[in-house]
Amino acid sequence: MSKISQHNHEDASDRIGWDREQMAQKAAQDIPDGAYVNLGIGIPEKVARYVPEGREVIYHTENGLLGMGPTPEDDEIDFELINAGKKPVSAIAGAAYFHHADSFAMIRGKHIDVCVLGAMQVSAKGDLANWSTGAVDAIPAVGGAMDLVAGVKTIFVITQHTTKQGEPKLIEHCSYPLTGRGVVSRIYTDLAVIKVTERGLEVVELAPGVDFDYVQQRTGCELLRP
Repeated sequence: MSKISQHNHEDASDRIGWDREQMAQKAAQDIPDGAYVNLGIGIPEKVARYVPEGREVIYHTENGLLGMGPTPEDDEIDFELINAGKKPVSAIAGAAYFHHADSFAMIRGKHIDVCVLGAMQVSAKGDLANWSTGAVDAIPAVGGAMDLVAGVKTIFVITQHTTKQGEPKLIEHCSYPLTGRGVVSRIYTDLAVIKVTERGLEVVELAPGVDFDYVQQRTGCELLRP
């Protein structure tokens, strides 16, 4: 039985689609063996918990750690060992620590294979907006995202399919300031796994109990059927 089916869900009877843990596991399953991976803040951080058995993935943090392990138990937390989101992490055997500038040299030098990020919007062409709404009172939070989408070979996005107000996050054209143009390869939402192709957004997998039309109604661009 997979970790997904074993996971204990709160209010599972009311939920439609995957929860955050399940979204993170779906992304983890698509990361190839031996990959060097950077995880963004939020749901992407959870991906480190779900490396498939028998597969080696080396996780990288922008603040200077290569070889990040799963989130430690409360009695094992070392507050001098944190990720870029200032959350406690663990380190695997053979992990390396280095200067922040060296970490970005790895990113900009295209030495990181996969980056998993959150999103405010993703366009039908794979444009990503994840740092600002562009509103006058918005607090910009670009962090290293622009470096990551420019320097990392493959970009995965994990996000809820819609906003809290029910507005679609996957749309024809991003209305928010872009982080990168045409950079996203795959999108993992609570409703579906979606691949960015030259023809548009193609549904690869639907969450249990979710059909294509349900996803299409909550998407701001035309989806391609699996």
